[in-house]
Amino acid sequence: MATEAAAAPLAGAPATGQVESKGLKKDAIGYISNVVISTASVAPAYSIAATLGFIVADPGVGTHAPGVLLAAFVPMLLVSLAYRYLNKADPDAGTSFAWTTRAFGPSFGWLNGWAVFLADVLVMASLGFVAATYTFKLFEWNWAETHKIAGLIGCILWILLMSWICFRGIELSARVQQFLLTFEVVVLVVFSVVAIVDVYTGNAAAHAIEPSASWFNPFAMPFHDLVVALLLGIFLYWGWDSGVSVNEESEDSNEGPGRAAVLSTVLLLVIYMLVSAGSQAYHGTAFIADEENAGDVLNALGHGVLGSVGVRFLIIAVLTSAAASTQTTILPTARTTLSMAHWGALPKAIGKIHPRYLTPTVSTWGFGLVSIAVAVPLILISETVLELAVVALGIPVCFYYGSTAFASVVYYRRELFDNARKFIFVGLLPFIGGLIMYGIGGYAIYYYGKAENSEGKIYLHLTLPLWFGLIGMVLGGVIMLLMRPSFKPFFSRKLETATPGVLDAPVERAPAHLMGREHVTSGEHWLRPESEPSVKPETPETPAEPPPAPPTG
Repeated sequence: MATEAAAAPLAGAPATGQVESKGLKKDAIGYISNVVISTASVAPAYSIAATLGFIVADPGVGTHAPGVLLAAFVPMLLVSLAYRYLNKADPDAGTSFAWTTRAFGPSFGWLNGWAVFLADVLVMASLGFVAATYTFKLFEWNWAETHKIAGLIGCILWILLMSWICFRGIELSARVQQFLLTFEVVVLVVFSVVAIVDVYTGNAAAHAIEPSASWFNPFAMPFHDLVVALLLGIFLYWGWDSGVSVNEESEDSNEGPGRAAVLSTVLLLVIYMLVSAGSQAYHGTAFIADEENAGDVLNALGHGVLGSVGVRFLIIAVLTSAAASTQTTILPTARTTLSMAHWGALPKAIGKIHPRYLTPTVSTWGFGLVSIAVAVPLILISETVLELAVVALGIPVCFYYGSTAFASVVYYRRELFDNARKFIFVGLLPFIGGLIMYGIGGYAIYYYGKAENSEGKIYLHLTLPLWFGLIGMVLGGVIMLLMRPSFKPFFSRKLETATPGVLDAPVERAPAHLMGREHVTSGEHWLRPESEPSVKPETPETPAEPPPAPPTG
């Protein structure tokens, strides 16, 4: 890696675009798996169960929660466009780290890699804990639900199980995700449809309200309340980029994962519109905003909507949602740190690949163990601290999503004005998405920096969300500065721009007989450095021997 870093192009020079093999399994999963991983990573059932009530509880939101979720979708869609076009040029498993390194330099790229790691490690404790508690609910083990140590042990076991599945192979990970997500989505759709039908047929709860078009209007509420609610809305959509992080293991790696990222945000929007409308229509906003119900809306509504038998399926849906997201949080983080090690930004040992399963060994198990080390004290202190850790992850998420969106503009700056399509979809829309993300992240620091907006104790005049999120990012900067002397080749890299023509190059699938091997697509042809000839020099050909005649009968 030292040689590669030292040979990096001069500032502003076109990137080579060559994504060298890290040892991951080629062409292991298809487009459907990309979409499934992207969508499952968000954990839609768990996310909306844990967040919808708090959005509705905002005095200015009320029935306009679907409008908040619609507004939160917009920056996610715009950022996903940046992911699509950056992946087209550079399908590197490091995604945000790799792209911001090329566009803004190694220091900024390293911080983006750290932001991905920080956000993922903060959410792992909550995901594992929810998976554990819902396991207890499924089997009606009431003692375990009220004893923290049982939840802690369950959390550890879930993290270890999902780390093993990720380690065991990308195909197994994809198959598990397909099963879990299919069950989750079917149950959510059934729940929402039954709730809405009951409202219109008069079989819903006493405070039921019929859906109205005004519910979906984000401008029908005070702007301040909308922005505060968006802080929660970002959490609801965050995670779809996991499907892009497995690009090096995907068929059609330049195109498929990027398209899947865009599609997954649309699928999430449809799910959230349906579930949020059905939930508040069935029992009214006061019920789901109540303190006892806000943290677990689906469970609170489950008995009334689906009955004592159907609610079991709803519990399983939230359980599988949290479990699936636990797995798909490990996947992208392991590949980000793998890429950082391959680029020479982290110790080489972190980039070790298992010879049989072709998955990151140290990165996968290392992240799993670090997640457990962080989860244990968070769970033991209090559930409030656990919740505040989830609140805090919005700061690093907005940072790396916004930075990736800006990277699209900077990386492609030399061809943005070639035509209207490039200007709008590669430049303008990602730029707007980046501005929104940075704006939301900045407001999160301001809002959660006030004691009245954050539960828990104040330490050195800072609330816990700022300690976890903002100081967590500062810690990353300090670690980066300490590492610079030991990783000089990486930190000596110069800025790069996209090789001209990459956005216009068609990306063809490899012939069937090459599937499973490393191959160069026509899209990669455009990613060669300018000094490299696109056509190999002619060499004298040796006449091939004729094939042997088939044996006669």
